[in-house]
Amino acid sequence: MMRIALTGDVMLGRLIDQYVIQNRSVRPDALWGDVLPVMLSADCRLVNLECVISSQGTEWRPTTKAFHFRARPRTIDFLSAAKINGVTLANNHVLDYGSEALLDCFQLLDQAGIKRTGAGATMEEALAPLVLDLPEGRVAVVALTDNEPEWEATKTKLGVNYVAYGDRGLKEPYRSRMTQALQSARRQGDFVILSAHVGPNWGEPSKHIQALAHDLIDMGADLYWGHSNHTLQGIECYKGKAILYSTGDFVDDYWVDKDERNDLSFLFMLEVEQGRIARIRLHPTCIEDLGVRLANEQEASFLKKSITMKCETFGVKIAFENHVGIVTVN
Repeated sequence: MMRIALTGDVMLGRLIDQYVIQNRSVRPDALWGDVLPVMLSADCRLVNLECVISSQGTEWRPTTKAFHFRARPRTIDFLSAAKINGVTLANNHVLDYGSEALLDCFQLLDQAGIKRTGAGATMEEALAPLVLDLPEGRVAVVALTDNEPEWEATKTKLGVNYVAYGDRGLKEPYRSRMTQALQSARRQGDFVILSAHVGPNWGEPSKHIQALAHDLIDMGADLYWGHSNHTLQGIECYKGKAILYSTGDFVDDYWVDKDERNDLSFLFMLEVEQGRIARIRLHPTCIEDLGVRLANEQEASFLKKSITMKCETFGVKIAFENHVGIVTVN
């Protein structure tokens, strides 16, 4: 069995960069709190990196874009402390400080041996999967976003793997492009993950997002790993595969909505057997003091109620063992 740990968005800029990353008295493993042993129990760990790592560049559009996220190079030590194997970069913050900063980020990740996907110096590089060679098989990850169309990579321009979609899934030329990307990922991996940073910051998955997820599974992905939405959304079992519509926020410095509780999420642990997901274990977590920790009794109860209700929308039932949710994929 292969165990893959996934998180929601990891944003290490702004206050976290100022008070944690740049504070030499803070040990890199402290950011992950008591979630770290659970993360390290997996065969590999993947996060959506919701910032650029660099000390270079200037704000992309300081007068019109509300938030620009950048974390200094010491961030690499914090990712390495959690043994993060790969990051997805197809999102709306990797070019917040321009091309210079993103190219620097690529170099820092590459030097640390942290694989990346979803952004690149060209469209070909942005589409290329990150591939992890694990004892139980190879994992390939492809990433896309519907944010910041101006950041779309081309044959000659640095950027992200941007896509457009509607009520029938992907539109052209993105459909053909993603079909080829997923076929390439399948040739390189036994298990294929599609990372999607799509949709609004709040609310349940729209019919368009559901159509997108189904489309990408039909194209060959074994798992749809959604994020961008600050809150957890339901899990759907579709044709024997899994759709995580939104994995929420895992680490950040954001304002917390007291009703939505965007500070609460899960560490998602995939259990893969013979190339397919058998189970997903959901370990409840909470963002606190510019880091993450395991949720307490009250927080875990909130998460249990919320995720149970949201999964019921898709006909999925969750069992619980000591607050850890278990979804059997069939």
